[in-house]
Amino acid sequence: MKSFLEKYGLYLAWLVSLTATLGSLYFSEIREFVPCELCWIQRIFMYPLTILLGVAVFTDDRAVRKYVLPLTIIGGFVSLYHYLVQKVPGFAEIQPCAQGVPCSGQYINWLGFITIPFLALTAFTLITILMWNVKKR
Repeated sequence: MKSFLEKYGLYLAWLVSLTATLGSLYFSEIREFVPCELCWIQRIFMYPLTILLGVAVFTDDRAVRKYVLPLTIIGGFVSLYHYLVQKVPGFAEIQPCAQGVPCSGQYINWLGFITIPFLALTAFTLITILMWNVKKR
C-alpha cells in the first residue's frame, strides 16, 4: 500500500508552489511591496516550479523530481540567506543601498519571525520534502 505522500506528494508540491507564486504576486501586485534583489532570485527558482509541477501532475510524470529538487534546494538556501540577512544583526553586508529596496527590509513580520523570505523558505522546504517522497511508478 502506498503512503499518502507517495500517492499525493506531486499534487501537494504543485499546490505549494502555486500558493507561493500567487502569494508573491499578491505581495508585489496587490499590496505593492517592491521586491528586493534576493526576492527576485527566489522568484526565479519558485515560478518555474509551478509550471514544471503543474505539467507533471497532469501527465503523472514522477521523474520530474530530478528537475525540481535542484531548484527547491538552491531556492531554499537563497531564502535562508535572505532570512538571516533580515533577522541576524550584522549578517547583512554593510553597504549603502544604491537603488531599490534593501534586502534587510521587512514588509511583514507576523508573530515576530514570519517574513516573506521565511514563507519562501517554508515553501521550498515543503516542496523538497514532498518531492523526496515521490517515487517512480
